[in-house]
Amino acid sequence: MFDAIIKSNNVVMASGIKPAVVAIKNGVIAAVWSSPPPNVEQDIIDLGDKYLMPGIVDPHVHINEPGRTNWEGFDTATRAAIAGGVTTLVDMPLNASPVTTTGQALHQKISAAKENLHTNCGFWGGVVPGNENEIDGLIENGVLGFKAFLTHSGIDEFPNVTEADLRQAMPIIAKHNLPLLVHCELSDNKKYSAHSNPSSYPEYLSSRPRAWEDNAINLMIRLCEEYNCRVHIVHLSSSNSIEPIKKAKEKGLPLTVETAQHYLYFNAEDIPDGQTLFKCAPPIREKENNDLLWDALQSGVIDFVATDHSPAPPDMKEADGGNFMKAWGGIASLQFALPVLWTAAKKRNIPFTQVVKWLCEKPAALINNPFKKGKIEEGYDADLIVLEPNKKFDVTGDIIQHKHKITAYAGETLSGVVEQTWLNGMKIYANNNFLKLNEGKLLLP
Repeated sequence: MFDAIIKSNNVVMASGIKPAVVAIKNGVIAAVWSSPPPNVEQDIIDLGDKYLMPGIVDPHVHINEPGRTNWEGFDTATRAAIAGGVTTLVDMPLNASPVTTTGQALHQKISAAKENLHTNCGFWGGVVPGNENEIDGLIENGVLGFKAFLTHSGIDEFPNVTEADLRQAMPIIAKHNLPLLVHCELSDNKKYSAHSNPSSYPEYLSSRPRAWEDNAINLMIRLCEEYNCRVHIVHLSSSNSIEPIKKAKEKGLPLTVETAQHYLYFNAEDIPDGQTLFKCAPPIREKENNDLLWDALQSGVIDFVATDHSPAPPDMKEADGGNFMKAWGGIASLQFALPVLWTAAKKRNIPFTQVVKWLCEKPAALINNPFKKGKIEEGYDADLIVLEPNKKFDVTGDIIQHKHKITAYAGETLSGVVEQTWLNGMKIYANNNFLKLNEGKLLLP
């Protein structure tokens, strides 16, 4: 007997979308058949034409607990995750207090997560000036890799690193074959005129030019080659860096890159002045730039898409004041990872199988995938989504599960309704109802 058997005319697998039957046992996909074998004598869940796909893996999420749970916390963030079909996420090491730059802080983070974890969750450690002696201990206690900033992070407790700091940390990280995730902006100390009208989006955009990203990425490519350390560029927004990244990959460097949904869905020309819910760093750039990001994603130069869910209370987002220079930079989006990307991809006639690779299979590879996530395949974890791909919905406050009901996607009509989420072989969410909570696992290798 299996724990569950699910049949669909549209099972999304690496080989394509096809009719299949998926059998689950002990939280794992025990078998995938083209049709039910004759000796199976138990009820089969028949989804008809609804899609059965792997759960989403989002390796770029700011949960902010402990210490800043009024921004977001494990309870609200992981509810939003399962409502959106995100069955695995990795929490960033900053925005919480303490920041995850020591073994002791990691233990506090794990303790905060244990009682409020509704999806599977791993953790990144942080690299800051002077903490190179903490790196081995963080690895021993289960971090999946490390995050560093090359510009001010917005959190004083998480200062940016210099090239000298990276030269201390990268040999240690490379020894363990773990990724170093880098926020790539190198400010040049030039005085920009962005403060003349702080509600102007074009002026905010000009205050963080592409050159900041490009210079930082060139630095990380150089260090990646020198130390043979896995480097992952987070939230790429500058199309100028696509060609250097392509050349680095062609040389065989262990370099991977993500972009975020908001760089693919929105364009700078369409963002009204004062609409600070769109503020993020690096900023959302012009349509011409973003079209080139799409091209790089489709060609494989950009590996995948992650939300960079970075929420904050409405007053910190200057939701009423409209001051881009004062507003917290971050877009709340975890719940809408799949429908946002699918809605935008459909307009470009990109097949759904490609979207699933960008949201499931490819991000799972970043964490070395010791947990067997991101595919419907025998032996993989039974983290699954039942999806109505062509059904549409409006983003309104009453459906938002993350802590503050504000998002840049408010008012958008999106395609792709998550009808069910299965986690570790159990149906935990169906038709807007949470069936089981606190079923998430800590991903500590």
